[in-house]
Amino acid sequence: MFDQAKLARETQHTLDRLLPRLEQEFAAAVLTPEWEAFRQRLQVHFPTLFPLLLELYSDQYDFFYQVERILALAAQSWLERPAELKALDVERERDPSWFQSEKMLGGVCYVDLFAGDLTRLRQHIPYFQELGLTYLHLMPLFDAPKGDSDGGYAVSDYRTVDARLGTMDDLKALAADLRAVGISLVLDFIFNHTSDEHRWAKAALAGDPDYREYYFIFPDRTMPDAYERTLREIFPDKHPGAFTYREEIGMWVWTTFNLFQWDLNYRNPAVFRGMAGEMLYLANAGAEVLRLDALAFTWKEQGTVCESLPKAHTLVQAFNTLLRIAAPSLLFKSEAIVHPDEVAKYISDDECQLSYNPLLMALLWNSLATREVRMLQRSMSYRFHIAPDCAWVNYVRVHDDIGWTFDDGDAAALGINGYDHRRFLNAFYTGRFQGSFARGLPFQENPRTGDARISGTLASLAGLESALRSGSTAEVELAIRRICLVHAIILSIGGVPLIYLGDEVGTLNDYSYVNDPAKADDSRWVHRPTTDWQKMERRHDTSTIEGRIFHALRHLIEVRKATPAFGGNQMTVINPGNDHVFAFVRTTHEHAGGQPGGQRVLVAANFTENTQPVAANELRLYGLDYHFRDLISGKDIVLGEDPLVLEPYQVIWLANLN
Repeated sequence: MFDQAKLARETQHTLDRLLPRLEQEFAAAVLTPEWEAFRQRLQVHFPTLFPLLLELYSDQYDFFYQVERILALAAQSWLERPAELKALDVERERDPSWFQSEKMLGGVCYVDLFAGDLTRLRQHIPYFQELGLTYLHLMPLFDAPKGDSDGGYAVSDYRTVDARLGTMDDLKALAADLRAVGISLVLDFIFNHTSDEHRWAKAALAGDPDYREYYFIFPDRTMPDAYERTLREIFPDKHPGAFTYREEIGMWVWTTFNLFQWDLNYRNPAVFRGMAGEMLYLANAGAEVLRLDALAFTWKEQGTVCESLPKAHTLVQAFNTLLRIAAPSLLFKSEAIVHPDEVAKYISDDECQLSYNPLLMALLWNSLATREVRMLQRSMSYRFHIAPDCAWVNYVRVHDDIGWTFDDGDAAALGINGYDHRRFLNAFYTGRFQGSFARGLPFQENPRTGDARISGTLASLAGLESALRSGSTAEVELAIRRICLVHAIILSIGGVPLIYLGDEVGTLNDYSYVNDPAKADDSRWVHRPTTDWQKMERRHDTSTIEGRIFHALRHLIEVRKATPAFGGNQMTVINPGNDHVFAFVRTTHEHAGGQPGGQRVLVAANFTENTQPVAANELRLYGLDYHFRDLISGKDIVLGEDPLVLEPYQVIWLANLN
């Protein structure tokens, strides 16, 4: 391998050789301002891109041809990029931390379930504005196999919208409308696999030797058996193992997730180039953020778990660098449901600027079940910190299941057996534990290991469903408080809060999914109901449950957006001396004039049905003063000698008045 000085020389020599070839290919554009902008970006970012491609593909006989074609792809994409998106590129480069603002608020939904199709979704933009969204993630909406398509995550054509939802022109129009009102469109980039109906897979099935190299296809069980010695099963009850036998070709195909999802072979540079083209197409269609689905699984090596391997990171870095050349305003969001230490490794300006925070999500639910915050406090005290130019996307529920992704070492340090505790949580959230308020369903329950994940809407898991069934007004009150509590945490802890649309009105489980053969075997559909717009309209009536929840969340959102300390990522967990109360401090980085100081806010949350005292002197150990205003209630509070008392499931946002 080259030393750094030699690598730098060879990188420049490669660019010096390739750039004239590109300018010959794009001769008609060479004298335009667009080409000059591309040339400048290429000069800046090629020294990063080339070593990454070298690491991935230096063993390929046609390496330099592939590099040339990748650059040509970037050039073509840049030249085709709409003017309004190039203007956005300039704007975002002037304000690279735009997504760290306290005014950021995300929402996520399925197009068909929320509105029916893209045209009708555009009609709901005023609702997104009413809620305060600045970021809208649309679940997979591209062409996919009919019936079970893993909720759209088996893509058949990355450039064709599912006909039931509309067209690409509809999607581009929606993106433009959202952008006009300050809402960024977020789409999935499903790049670990395609559906078996994708044109590449169809060509492979037809015997095309080139396209068979796009996937992992083996003539017998020798290699699948060798790989499976170290692989874990992702969906054990639906799809044991990681390979599928295709009778029509008499061969085995790598299918990590489902029989119809074929894993892509990124050892083949043609795959990288092909998927880079799809990525840049989505960027030019108006996506401002791409969620990288299953990114931990993208690189395979025999004898490993084939998750979060070093070249999986190299791959993401290469895609990211290509974006800096051809679509510089676009951001990546990682979806890595792996060990917390591995999640953090994907978060950087070089890889994913945004990342889901599955650990926070899991530990919020853990604290609700146990009524204590020790694991939440311990984990967030050192696992929350990430690069200052990146941000967590914090959520309570999304479309997927809840997996108990806490670190067993963190648990053990607190005297908790991780295996036993996960079994308790599974029992609690499926209503199998005596006294549980939750009504959820197991997902991918493994009878051999006892492992499972949890399906269910936020409201049903938080106790609203069981409370309504029992007719207990007291339990309804507690459920609403739980819903507000967990939202208050994600709105204040640092990063981008993300609401699964429907949670803001307390949507309950929808058990009718079992009547649909395409959904019946996947319990996650229980928390993916069709939006009931009659129920949504009740959000305006504060005498209803929907209205109470909606107005409480809207108030929290409005306060968040008016609180500079809630911007950025800086967060310090504090120990309030009560294992039932989670507390942290948020501080602005600086005044508008660049002087140190700024706003300071203490957040404290009671995770129990009982009042909880917090000793004032415990809070002052962390440099906190005496005089505060609770930003939620608007009340002034003095921390004297008497303890601060939190009501059941109460959250306070105390801003220092000094």
